[in-house]
Amino acid sequence: MSFNQLAIIEPILRALTIEGYSSPTPIQKQAIPEVLKGKDLLGCAQTGTGKTAAFSIPLLQLIYELKSKGKLSSRMPLGLILTPTRELAIQIGESISVYGKFLPVRHTVIFGGVSQHTQVKKINQGVDILVATPGRLLDLIQQGIISLQHIRFFVLDEADRMLDMGFINDVKRVIAKLPKSRHTLFFSATMPPDIQQLADTLLINPVKVTVAPVSSTVDIIAQSVYHIKYQHKLPLLIKLLGDDKISSLLVFTQMKHAANKLAKKLNENSIPADAIHGNKSQNARQLALENFKKGKIRVLVATDIAARGIDINELGYVLNFDLPNVPETYVHRIGRTGRAGSSGSAFSFVDPLEKPLLISIEKLIQKRIPTLSHDFEFVDSEVKSLNKMPSVRSQKKDFSYRKFKNKKTTNGRIF
Repeated sequence: MSFNQLAIIEPILRALTIEGYSSPTPIQKQAIPEVLKGKDLLGCAQTGTGKTAAFSIPLLQLIYELKSKGKLSSRMPLGLILTPTRELAIQIGESISVYGKFLPVRHTVIFGGVSQHTQVKKINQGVDILVATPGRLLDLIQQGIISLQHIRFFVLDEADRMLDMGFINDVKRVIAKLPKSRHTLFFSATMPPDIQQLADTLLINPVKVTVAPVSSTVDIIAQSVYHIKYQHKLPLLIKLLGDDKISSLLVFTQMKHAANKLAKKLNENSIPADAIHGNKSQNARQLALENFKKGKIRVLVATDIAARGIDINELGYVLNFDLPNVPETYVHRIGRTGRAGSSGSAFSFVDPLEKPLLISIEKLIQKRIPTLSHDFEFVDSEVKSLNKMPSVRSQKKDFSYRKFKNKKTTNGRIF
């Protein structure tokens, strides 16, 4: 099937053609026609399945058609896309710019962590589609800068992550300010009870679109684990990065300080790296992400909240340096790779104390994750130096590996 068969208007088709998009992904194929018919939608899909286009393309078209009738003169937004993180909001805004480049539909993105001056200026100039994070949106509503009374279309993206990040009450406050009569699209990778209840209150006779089983991982991602003591995780990571095939690696840690420490240690061992987390400024996070996309740094170390919404084409490898406490988070993490049909590998370092977390993850995804065996030893004093010394530039780069041999590979890769 091609986009030409989805009743999409010519200006959007032209934009898609220029970008080289010819065939819709499964969620786009199922969702776009239903949204264009005016139906509420419940989309159960992970990131990387093309869901941004699944809601932004019909949203652009519907608002364009409304404006073409000449009945809408308000400068306030007609469409609201609510999303949990700044990074995801920015990426949605970029997608709208691409798909709507030939349409007279205005949009802007608002999020916290930066001055509101530029955002307010764009809103005052008039906007049709507003992409927002909950906190900044509520701030601007309270200041009387934004009104939601003209909203015709509401998209709630990554609802489960809103819950995980503690934003669900802010989301409900935003919803309370929306008109009762509206067209609502609801997207979530997982459907815990609180999210299902929210969907039931928001949607009217929705069409349900499910691309992959809820909480399942993308089959194309090769998953594996290394069972290893915590103090050996960093030396093993540096050893694995000796393979030049790993041109870029996204690494997840539990804590912000752990992300900083790991990025620092990698840099000290001549592996360009940076960290992103909630304590870093928006500009610093965007710079790190851009440097990673452009290949200026090889490793990006991230916490879960900061990494949500990262969309990097052809990212081949994801590492769980620490396993997450919530099994569903594992699904979100490894979903950074294997996106839109591309292959990818996700591997995890599992300390003996983390085995219960691994069991919970395997129960959720309903499969055993293959173990990669290794046979190596470290000199304890050098392991201690690598993990705790402020600088290891003078340390031996082989970390006194006496033996290191992978006994199992995945799809011909060392992971």
